[in-house]
Amino acid sequence: MKKLFAVLAALLMLMSIAAAEDGPLSGGWTPSADPAVTEELQAVFDKGLEGLVGVGYTPVAYLGSQVVAGTNHAFLCQATVVYPGAEPYYTIVYLYEDLQGNVTILNIAELDVGALCTYGAEE
Repeated sequence: MKKLFAVLAALLMLMSIAAAEDGPLSGGWTPSADPAVTEELQAVFDKGLEGLVGVGYTPVAYLGSQVVAGTNHAFLCQATVVYPGAEPYYTIVYLYEDLQGNVTILNIAELDVGALCTYGAEE
């Protein structure tokens, strides 16, 4: 659980730094002020992953959004391949919600939690 919070904190910090460098940019990502996955965000997530099989994704935090001709969303998720004894891992699921409310997957990026931590790497 500590690793999850460390990953979440690092991702939010990176998104905040990127957004703060030049101020708000049109089309730039806006970090979420509250990482809670609300019922509305859960509905967007569920709509986007509807019909996806083989891996179960559980959103654990809402990372932010990007306004385009619609909205891009970024969710930190715990993923588990659907078979007995599968080890969970973490991903960022990027979804696009168009102006009509249709939701599609843009990308699912697996996080290498160990690659984010450089402490002890040189020892």
